[in-house]
Amino acid sequence: MKHLLLRRAALATLVLLVTACSKTEDATPTVDTNDNMALGNPSGAVNSTSSPTNYLLTKPQYTVGYNRDAGKPMWVSWHLGAADLGSAPRQDDFRADMDLPTGWYQVKTLDYSGSGFDRGHNCPSADRTATVADNSATFLMSNMMPQAPNNNQQTWGNLEDYCRTLVRAGNELYIICGSYGRGGTGSAGYQTTIAGGKVTVPANCWKVVVVLSVGSNDVGRITSSTRVIAINTPNDNNINSAWGGYRTTINAIEAASGLDLLSVLPLSVQNVVEARIDTGPTN
Repeated sequence: MKHLLLRRAALATLVLLVTACSKTEDATPTVDTNDNMALGNPSGAVNSTSSPTNYLLTKPQYTVGYNRDAGKPMWVSWHLGAADLGSAPRQDDFRADMDLPTGWYQVKTLDYSGSGFDRGHNCPSADRTATVADNSATFLMSNMMPQAPNNNQQTWGNLEDYCRTLVRAGNELYIICGSYGRGGTGSAGYQTTIAGGKVTVPANCWKVVVVLSVGSNDVGRITSSTRVIAINTPNDNNINSAWGGYRTTINAIEAASGLDLLSVLPLSVQNVVEARIDTGPTN
C-alpha cells in the first residue's frame, strides 16, 4: 500500500508539472514567421468604424494603419522574402479600396490628377510580383500617399531597389513605412491637401527596414546587432536621389510621428536598434 501511495503521489506531481508547463506555453504570445505585422501595430490601429483615424486594414500582401480623414495610411507594414518576387507584370490598376467601411470616402486615382504629386506606393508594386493578384493589391489607393515625384521615383525608388537586392542576396526583410505632417512640395508647388481637402499631403515620408538572413523564428532572431535601416525624407521635389543621406534613428521617427515601432521586441533590443543610425552599404 505504501508503494502504491508513493506511485500515485509521483504521478499526481507529474500531471501538475505537465499542466503548468502547458499553461505557460499557451500563455506565451507567438508571431507567425513572415507575418506582415510581425513587429507590432505602430499606432494600435483597430478594425472598427469607431476608429476612423486609426483604422486597421489587413491584406494578404500588407497591413495598413489608415486615417480616413487624411485619405492615406499613417503606416504600412509588410514582410519581403524571395517568395514575394516573381515574374508577374506591373498591373497599374490604381483604384479605390472597396474594403473601407460603407459611407467612408474612398480615395480615387483621379483625386491625384494635376496635383503635382505621385500616387506614391507605401508597399511597392515590385515587392509583390509573385502573382498578378499580389501585384494588383499594391495599387489600391489605401496604399498610396501624395509623394513628390522625385522623392517617389528616385530617392524611395533607389531604396526599394536596394531592399530587393538584399533579398536576392539571401536575406528577408520586415518593412514599415509611412508619412506624417502636413504640406509638401511637388512638381506643381507646395500643397497641404489635394482632392478638395480629402487627402492630406504629408510633410515627411519615412521607412524602417529590418534585415535578417533567411530563417525561422524571425522575431526571436532580431538582436541588438541586427541591421536596421531607418530613413526620414522631406516630401519635396528638390530631394537628393541618394537615400543614404536621409538615414536617421527610429527614435527620431517615433518622436515626429507619434508611433511606436518594433514594439514586439524586448526593450533591451529596442533601446539599442532604435537609437542607432545605420552606416551600412547603400547599393
